Amino acid sequence: MKRLYLLMATYALVNCTLAQTDTTYNPKYNDTLRVGNILIIKKNKKARDGDSSIVMERNYSSKNSGKISTNWLVLDLGFSNYNDQTNYGTTGSYLVNKPGSPALGSSDFKLRTGKSVNVNIWLFMQRMSLVKNYVNLKYGLGVELNNYHYKSPLTYRENGTVPYSNGAVTNEAFVFRDSISFSKNKLAADYITVPLMLNFRTNPNSGKKGLSLSAGVSGGYLYGQRNKQESNERGKDKNRGDFDMERFKLSYIGELGLGPVKLYGSYSPSSMYSRGLDIRPYTFGIRFSN
Repeated sequence: MKRLYLLMATYALVNCTLAQTDTTYNPKYNDTLRVGNILIIKKNKKARDGDSSIVMERNYSSKNSGKISTNWLVLDLGFSNYNDQTNYGTTGSYLVNKPGSPALGSSDFKLRTGKSVNVNIWLFMQRMSLVKNYVNLKYGLGVELNNYHYKSPLTYRENGTVPYSNGAVTNEAFVFRDSISFSKNKLAADYITVPLMLNFRTNPNSGKKGLSLSAGVSGGYLYGQRNKQESNERGKDKNRGDFDMERFKLSYIGELGLGPVKLYGSYSPSSMYSRGLDIRPYTFGIRFSN
C-alpha cells in the first residue's frame, strides 16, 4: 500500500508540472481528491481496512479556463516571395555584370513561385487573456525557413575573385549571372523569430468554432544563409556565407482562423539586404495548430 501511495504521489507531481494544480473535494464520494487532472477516489468504505482501494481517473477535458494557454510545436506551410523595389541603376558593386551582356535587372530575380516555400516551426505559441479571452495577447518563439528559387542562373559569393574582371579580388559579397544553367538554384534565409500579436476571438469558449483574428509584428534574427545549386556541370553545390543580408528583420504579421482552419501571412517593410538590393519579403500559407 505504501508503494501505491508513493506511485500516485509521483504521478501527481509530474502532472502538476504540466498543468495548473487544482485540489477540490467531490461530494459524490466520501473521500475524493483532485490534483491537477488526476482524480483520486477511495472506495469500499465499509470494507475492511486491508481491502480498501484507490482509483485514479484521468481527466481529458480540453477546456482551458485559465488566463494563459500554450500550444507546443505549431507548424506553418506556405510560400515565400518578395516585393522588388530595387533601383538597378544604383546597386553599386553588389551586382556584377558581364561585359557585352544585358545588365542584371528585376527579371533576373524573378522566382519560381510554386517552389519558393516557407516553413515555420514554432516551439510554442502562447495566448494570454486580456479581456475574458475575447481579446488576448499572443506570442511565441520559433524558426522561419525561407527558400527563394530563381528562374535565372544567379550565383552568390561572400568574397573572392570577381568574374569578368581580369582576376580582381574583393572582400565584399557580390551576385552575378552564371555561365551555366541550373536545374535547381535557390537562396535560403533562416531566422530565429519572436512574434507578438493582439488576438480577437468571437467564441472563446470553444477552440474549434468561431472566428479568430490576430495582427502584430515579429522580430527575426538571420542565423543561416546559403546558395544551393544543382547542375550537370558541377553537380550539387551548397555555398554558405555572408551575402550582405540584413541580420535583423522586422515584419508585420497576421493570422486568420475560421474554426480549426488557420491562415497566416507576413510582410517586411524593409529590404532583406543591407546594400545593393531593395527586396522586401513576404509569406503566406496554412497554420497547423490545435
